[in-house]
Amino acid sequence: MADMYPQGRYGEVDAVAAAAEFLLSDASSWITGQVLGVDGGLSSLRKS
Repeated sequence: MADMYPQGRYGEVDAVAAAAEFLLSDASSWITGQVLGVDGGLSSLRKS
């Protein structure tokens, strides 16, 4: 199943936590109205 992800592996809880930490930090203070996909590229694949 992991092969279906463009990165070839399953995601880890730490990846989601790192994204949340970034969004809660001052480093993201200029970001507005965006969708941050933390899915290993799965949402970019076309379904056939």
